[in-house]
Amino acid sequence: MSVLPMRAASLAGLAGRTVIVTGAAAEIGSAYVRAFTATGANVVAVDLLRSARQALAMTRAATRDGPGRAVFAPADVASESDWRLVVERTVAEFGALDVLVNNAAVYRKISEKRPLTDLVVEEWDDVFAVNVRGTWLGIRAVAPTMTDFGGGSVVNVSSVVGRIGAVGFAHYVASKAAVEGLTRAAARELGGQRIRVNAIAPGLVDNDASRSLNTESYLTASARARSLARPMQANDLVGPLLWLASPASAFVTGQTVIVDGGQVFS
Repeated sequence: MSVLPMRAASLAGLAGRTVIVTGAAAEIGSAYVRAFTATGANVVAVDLLRSARQALAMTRAATRDGPGRAVFAPADVASESDWRLVVERTVAEFGALDVLVNNAAVYRKISEKRPLTDLVVEEWDDVFAVNVRGTWLGIRAVAPTMTDFGGGSVVNVSSVVGRIGAVGFAHYVASKAAVEGLTRAAARELGGQRIRVNAIAPGLVDNDASRSLNTESYLTASARARSLARPMQANDLVGPLLWLASPASAFVTGQTVIVDGGQVFS
């Protein structure tokens, strides 16, 4: 079953477009891939080679549900050479490149919350390598090709913690704040090439990754603090993502859309 009602899918304006989604194998990335294929877009789903089995099963299911098609491209977003291969694969497979969703991030790998004074340099660098350098490398890799095809849309995935802070994982918080700054800088630089760059900032999603790092009481308190007081699911992000990716937001760039049920107001 599609994650979008058919009427919503038909309104997205993404049919026939080509999309790269990073961090595609996990729950949130998979929801993005399925949502795009439901609109008729074709997707290159990027994740680490160790996630290949999960990613291949997901892309087959997304293609089966269609009407768009999804393929898996193994890559490390922190690698320049891998990004070159992803862009080459995308153009070879679908003949275009219209949208990049920079979703890959180190979060689940953070096994426990610890004071910033207890973090070590290697932990800090691991988070920034994926969350910030990977986002920058993705934008840098796709920009020339998007320009050749007349422009495109980049959607970076930030987090509300980058704005409000959070105790216990300062490296993640700082990395997501950096993603928003990079979003604004890239929007300024790439606007002349008709490339829009925006971000979405999710609140705490109630999934396995969040449960591995947060207590049940923390998740419950987060849900109750929202204006729309319920747990947040991956599919809650789909509508804002599709809007930012699509021609419906053609005059929107440099913005961060908070999606958290009304807990944080910008």
